[in-house]
Amino acid sequence: MNITYERLMPDPEVIREMYPVTQQIRDNKQRRDEQLKNILAGRDDRFILVIGPCSADNEKAVLDYCTRLWKVAEEVKDRIFIIPRIYTNKPRTKGTGYKGMLHQPDPEGRSDMLAGLIAIRRMHLDVCMQTGFTTADEMLYPENHSFLDDVLSYVAVGARSVENQQHRMVASALDIPCGMKNPTSGDFSVMLNAIVAAQAPQTFIYRNYEVHSTGNAYAHAILRGAISKHGAAVPNYHYEDLIRLYNMYQKTDVKNRAVIVDCNHSNSGKQYMQQIRIAKEVLHSMRHSREVKEMVRGLMIESYIEPGCQKIGDGVYGKSITDPCLGWDDTEKLIREIADTLA
Repeated sequence: MNITYERLMPDPEVIREMYPVTQQIRDNKQRRDEQLKNILAGRDDRFILVIGPCSADNEKAVLDYCTRLWKVAEEVKDRIFIIPRIYTNKPRTKGTGYKGMLHQPDPEGRSDMLAGLIAIRRMHLDVCMQTGFTTADEMLYPENHSFLDDVLSYVAVGARSVENQQHRMVASALDIPCGMKNPTSGDFSVMLNAIVAAQAPQTFIYRNYEVHSTGNAYAHAILRGAISKHGAAVPNYHYEDLIRLYNMYQKTDVKNRAVIVDCNHSNSGKQYMQQIRIAKEVLHSMRHSREVKEMVRGLMIESYIEPGCQKIGDGVYGKSITDPCLGWDDTEKLIREIADTLA
């Protein structure tokens, strides 16, 4: 193979021992995991909000953001269950560019994945220790889940990964909810097949072991919009899309038939301010359809401290260096409006 072996990476246990979880985090994670499962199963009528930066690129800014978010989360906790979105590895359509803190703990520095593993664990832990949150991340590299599985309460499998066999099988082994996004083609059947696979017992190789999973009953759908053959964004958050998914769900044996609507990406055409309108439209559809209300369990929203996005090196604190995000003022206002609507 045409590769250079840089270093042997440590086992997850080594990194976890370097940066251990406290008993308080353990207890909080167990409690929050159960609450999240109850919402997805319909046993708890609160609404899920997975919210945060497109990419978690700066530990200080992410912690600042999550500290602000926790204060709002406490105010609306009777109606909304908030999970901070701390995405530390980023899929790249062309395979180039910034791939997240896992690859580059310093976005302006060189790739250093050992330093990246330590940085992402430390960042997730800091958020858990300094707020009452447990966190969400994207499962871009399934074999890396063990480095964070004692702090995460939620993972998502992205549009480019959802057809991958390994992602589906590892999702079947998770003991936390896992959202399966529709692929970039927009094909709902691909997403539903991924959910079926993730809910089923599987046998596969994981970190050099043959392993057996029991299935993940809390694997569910995420609608994130699609890309047409002409490269145009095609949204799938409208009432007709939600009813279509509801009807397709009824033809499966899937448990806990839930969906979370991603308000950004191809649903907004990456027009970040459109997330506000999209969130309100989804809530409107829920008010006017029993089926939609029964199935829609939450929203994904990309937000940070400063609105929009910037180029790497511009140096604006708390502003996305990947996709544009809502700023904090609009985020706080939107969370309160969602809570009022749910009331």
